[in-house]
Amino acid sequence: MSLSSDTLFEIFGHREYRGSQQKIIERVLSGGHSLIIMPTGMGKSLCYQLPAIVLANRARLEGQQIEPPLRSVTAPLTLVISPLIALMKDQVDALLEKGVDATFINSSLQRSERILRYQQIALGHFDLVYVTPERFRKSEFWEVVAKRDLVLLAVDEAHCISEWGHDFRPDYTRVGEIRHRLGNPTTIALTATATPEVQADIVKQLNLEPPTVELFHEGIDRPNLELNVEQVWDDDAKYETIVKARTNTDGCGIVYFTLIRKLMEFSDRLWADKIPHLIYHGDLPRSRRKSLQESFMNEPGHLVLATNAFGMGVDKEDIRYVLHADLPGSLESYYQEIGRAGRDGKPSQCVLLYDERDLATQMEFMNWSNPDAEFYQRVHDFLKNETEKINAFGIDWLRERIHYKQKHDRRLETALAMMDRWGVIEGTLQPLKLKVISELPEHLKDSAGLAEKLKRDQSKLLTMLQYVKHQGDRKQYIHDYFGIN
Repeated sequence: MSLSSDTLFEIFGHREYRGSQQKIIERVLSGGHSLIIMPTGMGKSLCYQLPAIVLANRARLEGQQIEPPLRSVTAPLTLVISPLIALMKDQVDALLEKGVDATFINSSLQRSERILRYQQIALGHFDLVYVTPERFRKSEFWEVVAKRDLVLLAVDEAHCISEWGHDFRPDYTRVGEIRHRLGNPTTIALTATATPEVQADIVKQLNLEPPTVELFHEGIDRPNLELNVEQVWDDDAKYETIVKARTNTDGCGIVYFTLIRKLMEFSDRLWADKIPHLIYHGDLPRSRRKSLQESFMNEPGHLVLATNAFGMGVDKEDIRYVLHADLPGSLESYYQEIGRAGRDGKPSQCVLLYDERDLATQMEFMNWSNPDAEFYQRVHDFLKNETEKINAFGIDWLRERIHYKQKHDRRLETALAMMDRWGVIEGTLQPLKLKVISELPEHLKDSAGLAEKLKRDQSKLLTMLQYVKHQGDRKQYIHDYFGIN
């Protein structure tokens, strides 16, 4: 057996590879760049975890390093870039249980713990290190990584690198620059969903030459998922469907909402009918969100009402149904969300409840998600000139001055989130403590570019609406959208 096959069994307990895993791993081990499109729950992480272990073990066998604590600082290192703090911990915990020397570094750690892990990396510890792209803003991290032999760079959730993707993260745009500074190591980019346009942009943003990148497209079909759209006429019909799914289906379920206020209305009705459930949305404190996700992951049979803040990184086998109580904003996000169902391969239901009024809600939400350049400038000026008052009186005080009479408008939240992602501000919202640390980037001052972003979002919503109205094979419709033959 090969070293990789031995590792597959000894570390991961598998005797056979799934799909294109073996071909991908062989390419990575030979130093070839790869772009992986693979459904959620189909083993994407193995495609970089196993090569990382093999490369480290190969170096030890060749005498390039010895075991800790006397390792050489030139010990091979694999860096995994991921936007998901919760998933990092889950993957690292699983690797540690298998005896793999892995860790993560992110904002969830106390500074003392981060410094300790920096020191350990510099001394040659850890075969895999998980980080967010934002970590590369820190000079001390660069100093540490520069001391190691970086043999592999894995970019997880790679659709985040593209402005045309459904979950764009500004710091992902720096990954190409990061690759260059790291010496252009072998790179593997992975995602569950990417249109041909997004695939091309991922390769471009990584500063890779297309001919050097092999595409492994595993398709997006999950045969065990049954996709349905039910047209409803009011919230009562939606509520009845949710209760029916909860009553008649074993296992866990997720119900997605666009708006927090609508989620809370349904939650109140469920409690009134003594139907236990969890709620999860972005306005909850981070500690509360963490405990809710842990409850969902570790306990059987939960129903959770959630916004799209919940889900990425949720890898639970017994999710038997995913309901969309509102029209999703894009086919990409819809596919990501239904992909959380049936990861154990058993039949699972995915139902989209469509009320024509949802279109107006989604269009309103889209406008909230796309502030114009003038709005960004106004928020920036307020934060810069009224810092003490804002931090003293709270976000509602700021909202009243930004929106005037439109208190329900959520553009402020979007603007603050984007300014944080672009490194314009720092601080927290709960409790409110914000500080302007730079001017607005050109991206947030570009009126034409922001208008084009809104236009793309509108086009995606139209595609989603066409999916709802589609009378044929829904899986084929999704395949056509993602360019799968």
